Amino acid sequence: MNARINAAQDVSQIAQPAGEFLRQVWQAIGGESGSLANLRFSGIGTLRSVFAINALAEAVVGAAGLAAAELLAERTGEMQEVLVDRELVSHWFDFTLRPDGWSLPPAWDAIAGDYQTIDGWIRLHTNAPHHRKAAQAVLGIDAVDKESVATLVRQWKSDELETAIIAQSGCAAAMRSTQQWALHPQGQAVAAEPLVHQTFAAAVDKPQWSANTSVMRPLAGIRVLDLTRVLAGPVATRFLAGLGADVLRIDPPTWDEPALVPDVTLGKRLARLDLRTAEGRSTLEALIKQADVMVHGYRADALERLGFGEQVRRDLNPGLVDVCLDAYGWSGPWHGRRGFDSLLQMSTGIAEAGMSLWQRERPTPLPVQALDHATGYIMAAAALRGLLARMRTGQGSTTQASLARTAALLASHPPQVPDEVHFGDDRNVFCPEPEITPWGKAYRILPPVQIGDVMMKWDRPAAPLGSSAPHW
Repeated sequence: MNARINAAQDVSQIAQPAGEFLRQVWQAIGGESGSLANLRFSGIGTLRSVFAINALAEAVVGAAGLAAAELLAERTGEMQEVLVDRELVSHWFDFTLRPDGWSLPPAWDAIAGDYQTIDGWIRLHTNAPHHRKAAQAVLGIDAVDKESVATLVRQWKSDELETAIIAQSGCAAAMRSTQQWALHPQGQAVAAEPLVHQTFAAAVDKPQWSANTSVMRPLAGIRVLDLTRVLAGPVATRFLAGLGADVLRIDPPTWDEPALVPDVTLGKRLARLDLRTAEGRSTLEALIKQADVMVHGYRADALERLGFGEQVRRDLNPGLVDVCLDAYGWSGPWHGRRGFDSLLQMSTGIAEAGMSLWQRERPTPLPVQALDHATGYIMAAAALRGLLARMRTGQGSTTQASLARTAALLASHPPQVPDEVHFGDDRNVFCPEPEITPWGKAYRILPPVQIGDVMMKWDRPAAPLGSSAPHW
């Protein structure tokens, strides 16, 4: 990446809306405005959409890299230049691993997808077995073929089917336009929320991280407790692991996401706990007490019901940097609704705008799960800013982010059909050394960001869920 630095642009030179996205993200996480001068971009983004997802991607990755540079500067006294490679960012917003001699399972369940209704379209998200059973129960069918499902879905109105599946604890989203979402009570609630919401706790003793941390591994010795699944949270903790953090991911006993695990578990240890048992809750309590950062994507009331609500977490660990994710926002009638990136793209008008502007016959979402990825980097940046505050003042912090609010940021720049772009000669974007995983050899995309001489790297290859013990 150093060979490209001569062609890099600073923040003042980058085109809108990337500059505006960056400033909004940086301001939202409390970044120091003077630090933006240390950020450089090179290359060109390769994602094509009616929305400015290349601009959003480079902005959030830039913010995360800059937050890491600020944390490092607190220890060294020198702010390093941060270089973001736009082309590599595009790849990190997709899938970062190329298997060599083995294949990944399908990314989607047999009946997951978009279906036409009486009055529009709806998306069913059925990757988890209990979500598939909820959709099947509403439709009155046991079949797992799309043709049978499509026949039944065509008998429903979109809103009515969405409501019925949600009532069965399933996951679905009717397609709405951006205008319909803007008038919807949940759309209005999300529009009134900040991009991230941060609060700070009372100061406690300042940590001694700086005495134990290598400059080349800025987060070495930092313990990150990861209670997240598909996909924003794992992206956030993967970024922190690439800076040297000790990331311990916790999953329920039977949970799996086989198509994604090889991509997002890079650099992490992976354990299982049954939080329905006293033993599981006791173990989690001990892990929270010893963590520096906790990243979680449980619905707003789920941890509360398990006995680990916000105040409990703060009492267990007053200095904890607590980063929380929600799908549909933290206020409004849908604030506790289950959701995933593909559903948010339907609800918020993204898929409808792609369909209309591309003049296509079916919903046209973003080419990647960009809301997940963008929110993940915002969460990583917020965690790094929280660590900086902890180092400076001894204060713990709580940060709330949501996929819906990230969607609002993306939609703040009006969609339009992009111009054709010539990307130049093919470039080898993979690390030269293979990653030896339990599934076989694979090649990983080169890191998208460099902080001075610090190159991101991961100390562990990707591994299956449950392959580690639940302790630090």
